[in-house]
Amino acid sequence: MNIKAIIHSAEEGGYWAEVPALPGCITEGDTMEEVMANLKDAIKGWLDVANSSNAVDSTDQVVEIAV
Repeated sequence: MNIKAIIHSAEEGGYWAEVPALPGCITEGDTMEEVMANLKDAIKGWLDVANSSNAVDSTDQVVEIAV
């Protein structure tokens, strides 16, 4: 799965990044390598929270789809 992120230069130095497809998914880092690693963690965390916040009835089926 590929998700687009926008990386910005921070005024105080370093970088900050946002993922437009995932509202509120933002992170920062002092170096490009750090912001990239933090982006992966932020995206995973965002998806974990989104997936756990849905109520499932006993008649519902839960499936996982790899994209």
